[in-house]
Amino acid sequence: MTRLRKVVFPVAGLGTRFLPATKVVAKEMLPVLDRPLIQYAVDEAVDAGADTLVFVTNRYKHSIADYFDSAYELEETLERAGKHELLAMVLGLLPPHVRCVYVTQEQALGLGHAVLCAKPVIGDEPFGIILPDDLIVNDGPGALRQMAQRAADGKTGVLAVEEVPRSDTGKYGIVDLEAGGDRIRHMVEKPKPEDAPSNLGVVGRYVLPARIFDLLESTTPGAGGEIQLTDAIAALLRETSVLAHRFAGRRFDCGNKAGMVRATLYFAAADPELRHLVEGASGST
Repeated sequence: MTRLRKVVFPVAGLGTRFLPATKVVAKEMLPVLDRPLIQYAVDEAVDAGADTLVFVTNRYKHSIADYFDSAYELEETLERAGKHELLAMVLGLLPPHVRCVYVTQEQALGLGHAVLCAKPVIGDEPFGIILPDDLIVNDGPGALRQMAQRAADGKTGVLAVEEVPRSDTGKYGIVDLEAGGDRIRHMVEKPKPEDAPSNLGVVGRYVLPARIFDLLESTTPGAGGEIQLTDAIAALLRETSVLAHRFAGRRFDCGNKAGMVRATLYFAAADPELRHLVEGASGST
């Protein structure tokens, strides 16, 4: 059984949907209640067994690295004030055995290019990819851990999928499955509803073998000069099994304002101190 040790977080985007806040704050640092999006993603990676977190960022975004770095002055202040619960929270962002690696994507050339930037850190082992915009909530094992268990041979690829409205197929990569199974026959990137082979859309979780890097290097850039991860996965399908995983959990698309609000309300409703505010808002006219 191959352990999933490394997870890639493509976080170089500018987050224009959340301007002006994202002029100075990385989109992944926007909070859902009191925790930034990136913390939920990192917790899921650690839950899957990862000990190396690879953040593919741009040269302007420093807040993610600052967040996971030590803040000595803050820690000393909390220690002197006897605020031990807050200190434990600050010190507990990452387990001691987990390390962060930061890789710069010099140009915004697509998701495939962002993943390719992580190749020197990943090497020749299978790895996970988490897009922090997709916040997935689970009571049990996280979505990435579920997927890692299905890719334990180190050669099988696994993509997280969920049913999407047929009218929304143009927003997703859509998979076509073998009859009666979950092996992917092919993928179509953002098809029109009438052209979509199914309504199973790929969402922000992947487990892939290292072979994907060779395929990305030979992938021809598409529109806008971007290297698409979907194109490399399509090539991978011709060589090995790639499975569609219908994950247990609930997904919030936090790449837009409506998704962020829904996620915030969900967590607020689960918080005993905030639940009454949600209930009061829903009952107001």
